Amino acid sequence: MAVTSNELWTVIHGMTLGAIFLLAFSGGIAELYALRPEWETNVGLSKAVRRMRVGMWLLVIAVWGAVFTGAFIVYPWYRAKPPEGVTELALFPRYLLLASESTAGWHEFGMEWKEHVAWIAPLAGTVVAYVVWAYGTQLSTEPKIRRALMWFFAVAFVVAGIAGLFGAFITKAAPIH
Repeated sequence: MAVTSNELWTVIHGMTLGAIFLLAFSGGIAELYALRPEWETNVGLSKAVRRMRVGMWLLVIAVWGAVFTGAFIVYPWYRAKPPEGVTELALFPRYLLLASESTAGWHEFGMEWKEHVAWIAPLAGTVVAYVVWAYGTQLSTEPKIRRALMWFFAVAFVVAGIAGLFGAFITKAAPIH
């Protein structure tokens, strides 16, 4: 089984960096939820915040890595325009999807979601990471801020999950070779 460099970058974009973000989310939300003074000692809170600071920034690096590899490496291959007279569209995924009414929706809704809505995930993840870094153990005594961060983070997860599903379905319908 051979994998082209384009396919490898697609795997790095979605199945590696995107998956790291989605998996790291569960650890981040669990740590935020458990960051309560009645559940932890001061030493435990300090260790939890240290884990969260490192984990959140690794999560942010992964999600922004997914954005940049998608926008600047994979996406140009997806949008490549076929030369005049070419009728075999297998190497031109966007045009392959748009060529059939049964697959056009994958581009018209799915890719548009990825282009115009999915940016919320890295932005929200970055905001949560910054607040955790800036406020640290003080978050343990601020349940409203913690709750807001968990909701903000949950929205990032849902948006990224939907973008990942669209990416997987689009790649299944019109793979990048």
